[in-house]
Amino acid sequence: MFQMIREWFWWDRIWLPVNLTWSDLEDKEGRVYAKVSDLYVTSLYSMVFLIMRYLFERLLATPLAAYCGIKDKVQQRAAHNPVLERYFRNHLRNPTQSDIDGLSKKCSWTRRQVERWFRRRRNQDRPGLQKKFREACWRFVFYLSAFIGGLIALYDKPWLYDTREVWTGFPKQSMLHSQYWYYIVEMSFYWSLLFSVAFDIKRKDFKEQIIHHFATLILLAFSWCANYIRIGTLVMIIHDASDVLLESAKLFNYAKWEKTCNIIFILFAVVFMVTRLIIFPFWLIHCTWVYPVVSYPPFFGYYFFNVMLLLLQLLHIFWACLILRMLKKFLFGNLTRDERSDNEEDEAESNSTEEDGGHPKLKNGSRAGEPDTRH
Repeated sequence: MFQMIREWFWWDRIWLPVNLTWSDLEDKEGRVYAKVSDLYVTSLYSMVFLIMRYLFERLLATPLAAYCGIKDKVQQRAAHNPVLERYFRNHLRNPTQSDIDGLSKKCSWTRRQVERWFRRRRNQDRPGLQKKFREACWRFVFYLSAFIGGLIALYDKPWLYDTREVWTGFPKQSMLHSQYWYYIVEMSFYWSLLFSVAFDIKRKDFKEQIIHHFATLILLAFSWCANYIRIGTLVMIIHDASDVLLESAKLFNYAKWEKTCNIIFILFAVVFMVTRLIIFPFWLIHCTWVYPVVSYPPFFGYYFFNVMLLLLQLLHIFWACLILRMLKKFLFGNLTRDERSDNEEDEAESNSTEEDGGHPKLKNGSRAGEPDTRH
């Protein structure tokens, strides 16, 4: 049964154009092709990335955070209350007003005491500023290194400037040494991101991030096996270009360099819109959708690869909407945090809100609890 499934999965017609078989992609005549077995090493290298990240955050990022004056706010811990703790863990982190009334009766607490307990308990679970800085610092270093490495690998390649060259001689395109390491490093890093989700900061777009990581890994693995390596390298460098700016903007935000953060954020927004909403769909997806059928009839791999690219594009549109919301607030002077962030609740403001009958006061032309957009 397993052998039959394996043979069906690796059927030539699924992965390759008509009249081509896997024997055509065997190493010969000085050509070297990507092999499925090469991808196994990415799981090992992902562990190496996790170790490197741990050492980097402890030995470099933490002292850098201290040098920049980044400190975690001292939190008031919620008082021990088994009834509220059980409800917090098993039901809702943000109980409704009717639930608060019921819980206050069970605990013989006032309604305000219950609300304050949940507020403090939520703040306990939120990551400190130093953790956010260390995480952004690690990603910034990787994306910057990957982007520079991608430029070194691609700057002299004709398909970087003319996407028609992506399909010249396809699929009998010998894999270059630089392409091998570009793929292995990027895939290993994305695997490490998936393995670290349990202790990484969870943002409001957590599910979209997981979908993005899985889609990226599937896309890279498929492009590796089907020898779509040229277009795969272009997809990677397009993504790394804006990610470098995003993580650097976070770093300057945490360090309270507001003007620098604002400038980089605007630059990030421009680069993101150009690379993800213009170059990606109108150059790369156009390249994979239009040019291959000139030489080969459409096959399953052709449709599958383009569907995965379209899934990434939908995620790009989702994030572009968030960025536009951030940009709108920035232009009107209300940009203070990231739309994706689960931010700490200010107890003084919340107490003031309670005293005013539950209506937040206006602040800078918006409600005090309105999400801001900077990390």
